[in-house]
Amino acid sequence: MTTPVRTPQAGLEHRTEILALIVAAAGRLTAAWHRLTAAQDVLLRRLERLRASRDNVGSLAALRLALNDFNRAVGDFDREARVFAERWAATDLPAAYRDGALRALRSINRPPAMFTWTSPHQMAITGLSAQYYADLVGRMNEAVRRAQAFARAARDQARTPQGVRAADLLAAHPLDTVVYANQARHPVQGWARAATAAQIVSTANRGAINVARYELGAQWMEVVDGPECGWVSHPDGDLAHGSIRAVEECEIYPIAHPGCIRQFIPRPDLTGRLVDGGL
Repeated sequence: MTTPVRTPQAGLEHRTEILALIVAAAGRLTAAWHRLTAAQDVLLRRLERLRASRDNVGSLAALRLALNDFNRAVGDFDREARVFAERWAATDLPAAYRDGALRALRSINRPPAMFTWTSPHQMAITGLSAQYYADLVGRMNEAVRRAQAFARAARDQARTPQGVRAADLLAAHPLDTVVYANQARHPVQGWARAATAAQIVSTANRGAINVARYELGAQWMEVVDGPECGWVSHPDGDLAHGSIRAVEECEIYPIAHPGCIRQFIPRPDLTGRLVDGGL
């Protein structure tokens, strides 16, 4: 069975480029979220000072002003985060898709010029970008709702004789976290890195899969992964590294878990053959 010549350096360069994209994206997302946490701290300090004031009219005016300033900061966060999401979907994800396709070609010494933005590739990246954009915007909308809930709770407490209880509010409304489907809270920085990594690695791998399918006519891919990583999930006993998988399987499992380093090498030399009982 003939094995194509691989260039390991291409894979190393690809991982370096992908890591740089992930670090930059996670940094931008974390910075945007910092607007919320900074505004939360400012609002709590301002509301705590209201307890010392005996001027009810002045206190109400100060409360309204503090809440208005907080709401403006929430609006700034929303705009900044959406600008990030739009750039991510329109620029970063297409770049990752293209880089994944080019890496796949370089890995078997095929010319990069084989990849162009044909209709199938355009359709693929449009669908991926729309899906991942919606995922990010959903998180942003959730953050805005949580910030608004915090503001209402802080307002209600500030109107009581006891004033705000900052520790209780922070415990009930931690804006520096993201809430997962199982209600677990994760620090924004960790979520941002995991989310952007999963999206960008999946997108790059889809580029590799599709260039193998459309430009090379490949039916099979060789998997490069961590030595202990399973195919469907990390603890899966069906180990991924070094295995040969049909392109349809690879499309379903471009990664196995957040932080996955999976890559695919096209195997056009196996087209038309039976591999491990495959079609």
